Amino acid sequence: MTAIVVSPLARIAEMAVRHGAREMISLMAKEQAFHRPAVIRADRHLLLGMNDISFAGTGDLVAPQETHVREIIDFAQSWDRASPLLIHCWMGVSRSPAAALIAALAVHPEEEDAALVHRLRAASPYATPNARLVALGDEMLGRKGRLVAAIKAIGRGADADGNAPFVLPLFARGSSE
Repeated sequence: MTAIVVSPLARIAEMAVRHGAREMISLMAKEQAFHRPAVIRADRHLLLGMNDISFAGTGDLVAPQETHVREIIDFAQSWDRASPLLIHCWMGVSRSPAAALIAALAVHPEEEDAALVHRLRAASPYATPNARLVALGDEMLGRKGRLVAAIKAIGRGADADGNAPFVLPLFARGSSE
C-alpha cells in the first residue's frame, strides 16, 4: 500500500524507519533546527520554511505561500511511490496534514476530495489542516473549492499533544472510494 506518513518532529526518525520512508517533506519555522533521519536521502528531502499561521502579514512570521505549495506539488509528483512519503511539521497536526492532502491530490488528481478528507479524519482524530495551505492547494490543484469545503465539513480535530503520527493511505485506482 502506498501511503503518506504524517509525523510530529519528535518522531520523524522512528516513523521513517518503521515505515521504510526514503523521502520527506519538512514544514518548519525558518529558525527551527533539526536533523534529517539518516534513511532519508538529502536529495529527496524538501525543507519548507513557514510558520503555522493562516494569514499573511503577521509580523516576522512566514505564512504558507504559493511557492511552498508549488514545491509540495512538484516534490510529490516526483516521488517514486516505492516507499511511503514522510511529511512532518512541529506537532504533526496542521501544516503536515494539509501538505499530505496536497501531495495526495497531486499524485491522484482523480481522487474525490471528501473521500480523501474522510480518510484523513479516520487516520487522525487530531488533524486540523492549516487553512491557508488547504486554500492554496485547492486553488493550485484546480479543486474548485471542493478541498476547502471537505475540510470545513469535518471540522477541527481533537486537542492533541503532538505525539500522534498517522498513515494516510493513498487512493487506489479502481477502488470503490
